[in-house]
Amino acid sequence: MSLRITVAAPFRHLHKERLQRSEFVFYLAIDRMWVSRDQANALIDLAVGEGLLEVQGGLLVPLYPVEEVTIPLGYRPGAEDLERPDPERVLLGRIASATGRDEREVAAEANLLSTEGFDGQLRFRAALVLLARRHGVPFVDLLAPLREGLLNE
Repeated sequence: MSLRITVAAPFRHLHKERLQRSEFVFYLAIDRMWVSRDQANALIDLAVGEGLLEVQGGLLVPLYPVEEVTIPLGYRPGAEDLERPDPERVLLGRIASATGRDEREVAAEANLLSTEGFDGQLRFRAALVLLARRHGVPFVDLLAPLREGLLNE
């Protein structure tokens, strides 16, 4: 949620619907001194990848209503806002909330499925996808980053 706040802040404070990349970076890195220029550029790429921003004709356009985002007084983004959320943790959280169970219980079920159901040949991420499907939890938006993580292991 705080990535949404960080992305909305320049649009809200500058009262613009579209910003040049340099305006966005200037706001985050120079005006507010929240991040470095490199981090601001990485944040733009992350926001585009997460579907929060779009580049149209060289301008950054938010893909959600930034005017509805409340920016808390004294807000400052944390280091976690500059990183892509771990798809494994996101899916684990989705399954836990959908089933009304604790994340540790879901992780234990995924481990059990991996070791007993597939003789240890199924990776944890794949077991989470099977559990998500079993419980009717949406996971399609996480398939690409989950696959990428499997290939990097």
